[in-house]
Amino acid sequence: MKLGLFSLSLTVKDLKVSREFYEKLGFEVFGGHQEQGWLILKNGTTIIGLFEGMFDKNMLTFNPGWDEHTNTLPEFDDVREIQKQLKSENIELATEADEDASGPASFIVIDPDGNPILIDQHV
Repeated sequence: MKLGLFSLSLTVKDLKVSREFYEKLGFEVFGGHQEQGWLILKNGTTIIGLFEGMFDKNMLTFNPGWDEHTNTLPEFDDVREIQKQLKSENIELATEADEDASGPASFIVIDPDGNPILIDQHV
């Protein structure tokens, strides 16, 4: 199973304050829209997302179909195939992708300790 690009999605109280803090740690804005309440920051190959008011908890995020530069990979495991495989392993899904659709989609699983894992395909 190829999950794609990994990042940590952080729920933040104040996007501006968090951005300034992470920039002091060497992160640079890589994407996102501050006016919409979210930014993606990068330091080398480490990627974090800052999200103000969008999520209840921090979560692990995987992006099938993307490399560390968000370039589309020529071959990747589609989010719906990953979802089917996890279901076959009796892993309960908190949200599901429409298995009859194609293209961008996402789903969430919760690990045994309550940590959400977002599988979010953009291609």
